[in-house]
Amino acid sequence: MSDNTFTLTGFSSVAIHGNESKHPNYAHVTPIYATSTFTFDTAQQGMERFEGKQEGYIYSRWGNPTFTDAEKVIAAMEAFRITHPDGSPLQLKALLHASGQAAMTTMFMANLKAGDKILSHYSLYGGTHELMLKVFPEAGIETIIADLGNISIVEEIIVNNPGIKLVHIETPANPTLDCVDIEAVANIAKKHGLIVTVDNTFATPYLQQPFKYNVDFVFHSTTKFLNGHGTAIGGVLIGRDADVMNGKITKWQRLLGGNSNPFDAFLLLQGLKTLEIRMDRHCSNTMAVAKYLKGHAAVSKVNYTGLPSHPDYEVVQKQMKQPGALLSFELKGGIEAAKQFIDNLKMCVRAVSLGTADTLLCHPATMTHYGVPKEEREKFGITDGLIRMSVGIEGITDILNDLEQALANS
Repeated sequence: MSDNTFTLTGFSSVAIHGNESKHPNYAHVTPIYATSTFTFDTAQQGMERFEGKQEGYIYSRWGNPTFTDAEKVIAAMEAFRITHPDGSPLQLKALLHASGQAAMTTMFMANLKAGDKILSHYSLYGGTHELMLKVFPEAGIETIIADLGNISIVEEIIVNNPGIKLVHIETPANPTLDCVDIEAVANIAKKHGLIVTVDNTFATPYLQQPFKYNVDFVFHSTTKFLNGHGTAIGGVLIGRDADVMNGKITKWQRLLGGNSNPFDAFLLLQGLKTLEIRMDRHCSNTMAVAKYLKGHAAVSKVNYTGLPSHPDYEVVQKQMKQPGALLSFELKGGIEAAKQFIDNLKMCVRAVSLGTADTLLCHPATMTHYGVPKEEREKFGITDGLIRMSVGIEGITDILNDLEQALANS
């Protein structure tokens, strides 16, 4: 807990001291409030809490002190050193969810209705793609997928599709690491009065802060880098407009039932404290891996935003502090070579998900994006020979040695 009269100037300071909660019995670390409901001193107090006239907790689906501390820290991270034109600090509101998918669903459903359209781009996370293309049409919501990396066509698409209400950006994107210029797209979208949302899971608020570019909402799968240890599923939705977040967004979250739980929120709080130092190591390791793979005879292509050969290299230099901890690469031997390579790994872990302390590798075409039709996958660059790699914080020599022996025996 920090004294709110003291200004925190370091990102890790915010990660550790970014909430102002005082807990009973002088607890040093936020306790796990393992309770489904909260009591009232009087009937009047209960009435006033339900009416919103008095602050206080009612029921853990509606909020919990462990959630609140995690929400405050993440909001402070996303707002770190961002100011309004008048110089006042940006204040954001966050709502913790049971998963990134739950946070995304709240975000979309609270802002869209039948007849509305979403504009988004290629190479989205498979769950996002399926939600947009398979689930939302049943609710009367259409999604237009376009190359938002080609800024020249964005305004034309918006003008020609008056039903577009929301523009959704995932950058870097999963698993090709395509990057979208947040500022350029947001400027066009705002010109036409559209809502702009960003999936910031891959980058984290340490590497990228979309709210600098006037976006409306950011969400994360906290399961990934924010937790950092693969111990809990979670998601968070952060919004710029406090009235909207405390009003409609909170109402939708509660009614959709996508709340977190106290134990997962507690684990998330522990992971947040080391985000900066973990990301620095993740990023340095990933750059070394990318350079190694780029020169390997069995690899036909490396997708890493830190390599000058990546088509979005300049965008990344503009809007990210470092290029990140994810890369993907194509093996010349296609799916058989991919299967053999994954089976040959000795230290690196065969698993989906990402952002854990250990290195994880998976085969997107048959795993994270198995639900995306083959012709669509390939159009987005998700080939049968593509491997996605979340580079961990192990010793870099051990990571490279494992890759070398796995490739040699493939």
